[in-house]
Amino acid sequence: MTRRRHRTPRSLLPLLLLGLAVALLSPRPAQSQSQAQAPRAAKAAPTANATTTTATTTTAAPRISSSTADRREFTTSPALSTEARILVQLLSQAHYNRDTVRSSSYIEVIKDYMSALDGQRMFFLKSDRDLFEKKHSTSLYWNVSRLGNIDAAYEIFSRYELRAHERVDWIFRNIDAALADLDSDDHHRIDRRKVEWPDSPAEADSLWLNRLKFELIAELLNKRSPEKAAEAVRTRYERLLKNLAETETSDVGEMFLATIARLYDPHTAYLSGDTFEDFNIQLKLELVGIGALLTVEDDYCVVKELVPGGPAALGGELKANDKIISVAQGEDGDFLEIIGLKLRKIVDQIRGEKGSTVRLLVQPGDATDPAARREVLITRDTVKLNSARAYAGLFQVPTGEHIAAPSGDATDHSPSTARTAPIGVITLPSFYGAAEEGGPDGEENSSATHDVARLIAQLQAQGIQGLVLDLRGNGGGLLNEAIDITGLFIPRGPVVQVKSYSGEIRVSSDESPTIAYTGPLAVLVDHFSASASEIVAGALQNYGRAIIIGDRSTHGKGSVQALEEMRRYVPQLARSGAKTGATKFTVQKYYLPNGDSTQRKGVVPDIILPSIEDHLPIGEAELPRALAWDEIPSTFFDGAPIDDNLLATLRDASLARQNSLEEFDYLRRNIDWFKQRQDEKLVSVNLEKRRARRDEDKALRKAFLAERKRLAALDYAYEEFWLSPPEERQTTTATKNADGTASVEIDEAATDAADDDALLAEADTTANVNDASRAEPANDSASPTREISDTLLASDGTEDSPASDDDDDLEEEEDDTGAYAKVDVHLKESLRVVADVIALGHDPSNWIHNAPPLTARTTP
Repeated sequence: MTRRRHRTPRSLLPLLLLGLAVALLSPRPAQSQSQAQAPRAAKAAPTANATTTTATTTTAAPRISSSTADRREFTTSPALSTEARILVQLLSQAHYNRDTVRSSSYIEVIKDYMSALDGQRMFFLKSDRDLFEKKHSTSLYWNVSRLGNIDAAYEIFSRYELRAHERVDWIFRNIDAALADLDSDDHHRIDRRKVEWPDSPAEADSLWLNRLKFELIAELLNKRSPEKAAEAVRTRYERLLKNLAETETSDVGEMFLATIARLYDPHTAYLSGDTFEDFNIQLKLELVGIGALLTVEDDYCVVKELVPGGPAALGGELKANDKIISVAQGEDGDFLEIIGLKLRKIVDQIRGEKGSTVRLLVQPGDATDPAARREVLITRDTVKLNSARAYAGLFQVPTGEHIAAPSGDATDHSPSTARTAPIGVITLPSFYGAAEEGGPDGEENSSATHDVARLIAQLQAQGIQGLVLDLRGNGGGLLNEAIDITGLFIPRGPVVQVKSYSGEIRVSSDESPTIAYTGPLAVLVDHFSASASEIVAGALQNYGRAIIIGDRSTHGKGSVQALEEMRRYVPQLARSGAKTGATKFTVQKYYLPNGDSTQRKGVVPDIILPSIEDHLPIGEAELPRALAWDEIPSTFFDGAPIDDNLLATLRDASLARQNSLEEFDYLRRNIDWFKQRQDEKLVSVNLEKRRARRDEDKALRKAFLAERKRLAALDYAYEEFWLSPPEERQTTTATKNADGTASVEIDEAATDAADDDALLAEADTTANVNDASRAEPANDSASPTREISDTLLASDGTEDSPASDDDDDLEEEEDDTGAYAKVDVHLKESLRVVADVIALGHDPSNWIHNAPPLTARTTP
């Protein structure tokens, strides 16, 4: 894959290169401290820039028959050792927050790294933390920064692996007893992320007994027999051990170095070569491969789905649910069996250069004979990830009546009976950049700005009278795309101010006088709208160009990151041709044209709507070591916030609807129910009590689904607009998951800014995928994210209501197969607000600066 070259800010590069050169050329001891204490076998390992750790930890807990955890040996490659030293040197010299991190701060890495492995704090013991902190607190910084020695990572991981093996053995020995004791009044704490590790093995056993009961009850409530429930739990933990056994040195190293990076702020990270490759795929919304979503089930690689328009889908031979047995390169290469391989290794075999061929030996998913095989030849090609591209809808919205309704008397209107106005909605999942190859059929590269401009033109051709820019769930992307998209709605002028570590302030402006859309505009946001989304929403709010609508605030990320490949600092890494890692680190903070930072506080909407997300622990302020809020002087720009009288009129009209419309009552009751469940930190492990709660929730869910179905009939009619051809289209949009819940994972991206800096404007709200203690109980998981998914019934925008998996007698809700979810309360209200603006614009007495409200200022 061709990658965009990322550059360090010019003012930093000489300093960084000098400092790193000194560090890399400094004499180093032949062995690290931990190497000197390692067994003889470890001393025979490579010593140039490599370190080796053997898992020889001991514990008072009972040992199990498998000795895998005792024999694991990790060796740091010369490249990884070098990258570790570069990472620390780079962060200590160039990070915006470098003054707050000292060598003594590295003691925090121990706890953070242990939490990355054991997020629910149930495998390790408190004594493990005490031991590792005592052993490594004073030496960790110097070992990593001077020697590239990350033996501490391997030692801690080995202890974790040993604890996991011991715990799984305990689970297998106690599962029958737990199954027979589901009538106690004990409880399981579903979220232990902020609780200390157990003091003793006995305390850990007590915690795990309730955890085990919790998981068994989840299976029983899913209508499994006791035997099947126990088998499902055993299988789950067997899979946990298998995943641990597949963990390689590079995986451990990446996790540990990423933990070091987060000492500086939550958006600084280390990316291994594989992760960096995936990062670039998300950046360009394309990859070269066959276009199939793969997973591993019981050691077999299974095709979950095909990317519409990809080589596999167009070829028609590979089908969903097919099992890939072997992979061969070219038309005559030998087959390599992939059963039991890690998914990453399988993907590396299947991806390749554009135009090359790959042969797959598959077991058809619909085959009745397990010995059936079929060979499939596919020519690799560019796979467009069009589910993340912008798309639009043209809604027919009742107008002329909402704003005139007296307080407390606002009513909804069926599209068939009310006068309507055509109002467009453009949904932008991320601020993506153009692919390095042209678009399909020779069309211009598809950047976010280019796509939004095309959709505006299509909507204007249909005669729209207003527009909603939907940025919900948009975690950011390219900074220059944020500036250019803002420029589609304003004449030239400042969009964002950027302040460096030295205090230097630079203003980035839209330089084009062309305005793509001049009419009434609203921007719809939520707590997951971050960084680049906040730049656009905040700038348009500063200019008074748009009314901002949504959750109580946006995410609150006001920092800019640079992305640096490690190969730039070590010529031998560049010459090797091997994948090398990268680091993403904060170099600047950004501010709105009026000087306000969005850091921590986010952008506060002009009209706030009730939202479940307001009651979730999300947002920048919830992240550890987040930078502080501040402000700088305003820059000059030709704009002002929305007129107070106009804003009061629009707010009053919206509040009247919020207090009278059924959909808002439905949403508030869902939120109240959700808050009640969220406040319950402990879950009963009494089977009968859980059954009673399940039946209560089922009845409530059934009533909510019936009400939702009735409210869906009042949704506004709309027409969809897509930029990708039908065969490349996905009915499930990027802002919704298959179960209807909001996506927590936010794609990240990087860009070359105007001065050649590699700048990022994105949010990191991804869940911790390394926490093996979240062992995926069916439908009743301990994972906080899944807990949200299971309890969420109403949609306040990006979500729709999931039906319960275990309710066979519950009428299934129809799938939302359109571009926009049903009963999207926030979107409908945003459309009504724009309709109010249109209605006010018909009376010149409501005009601002001789123009209808919320329209662009144009030069005569």
